[in-house]
Amino acid sequence: MSVTSDIFATYKGPRKIFARLLSQGCHESVLLAFVMGFCTLTFVSQIPVRARESYLNGTDLNTLLAGSLMAILFVMPLILYALSFVIHVFAKLGKGRGTAYHARLVLFWSLFSATPLILIHGLIEGFFGPGPEKTAIGALWLAVVLWFWSCGMWQCYWARK
Repeated sequence: MSVTSDIFATYKGPRKIFARLLSQGCHESVLLAFVMGFCTLTFVSQIPVRARESYLNGTDLNTLLAGSLMAILFVMPLILYALSFVIHVFAKLGKGRGTAYHARLVLFWSLFSATPLILIHGLIEGFFGPGPEKTAIGALWLAVVLWFWSCGMWQCYWARK
């Protein structure tokens, strides 16, 4: 299946998609593509936000975008790799049978598959600014990520034989 088909299929049944991703074997290049895809789309979602900020505050848009680019595309992947390692350690303490690769797969795919909501969140914040709409979409994104992540952790750490 294509990546976009997998993303939409994750909303229907995340455990089935995680089982299929596990059956494809361990490929670190795939995980890097997932995390960089998530970071790239997150940066794209910040463009309307930074444009609004630039217009309202009279600051240079290029400077704001450069700061976002540095933080999201260069720092965030490192933080996510570290977070996945911490998740793996806690899962092992909970008698999970997965590996550090599985923790990365679950975290990166959960974030990557929720990017449609991140893009909507960026548009709402860019056009309307802070408000209940932004908060609702942000809460929905968080709930979806946690749902995908919990299903993936179960599939990778406790449901496997």
